[in-house]
Amino acid sequence: MITYISLLRGINVSGKNSIKIDALKKAFEEAGFYNVTNYIQSGNIIFNSNETNSKSLEQLIFNIILNKFGFNVPVTILTIDELEQSLNKNPFSNNSDEKFIHFTFLKDLPTISYEKEINNKKALNEEIKIINKTIYLYCPDGYGKTKLTNNYLEKVLKVSATTRNLKTTNQLLTIAKEINN
Repeated sequence: MITYISLLRGINVSGKNSIKIDALKKAFEEAGFYNVTNYIQSGNIIFNSNETNSKSLEQLIFNIILNKFGFNVPVTILTIDELEQSLNKNPFSNNSDEKFIHFTFLKDLPTISYEKEINNKKALNEEIKIINKTIYLYCPDGYGKTKLTNNYLEKVLKVSATTRNLKTTNQLLTIAKEINN
């Protein structure tokens, strides 16, 4: 059995795509997932499954949400190892302003050149680094003020993305490890 972290983009944010978490957890359980747990109300579901193919899980969960709740919600699945690697590779880990560090998780690897366009868009005091399927953002004016949003990054990179702050990312790993034991 494998422990997975599912990151659902854009549910229960600003009154859009409202899904009661209890109903979402029940839908996961009905799909055959075990130890289904959520963290906060914005689309972080941790669970165990016998399925070994993350892409199959992404499609299954996408279909569940579309069919049960009527929302077209991008789904990104991570394993404990993938999430832990993203945290360990954080190039801004020495920064004391942890509340300004964000992780944008990509569904797939970007296949196009993007550095120039992204660097031209970011504010002078912002930092961005892309390592594999994780974008690390340091936004000292707050994520709400950056132009490096999910929508922008998806447009430039041509890949689905979802962002979590450092605190949430750490908590997701903690919960996943607890479920895994």
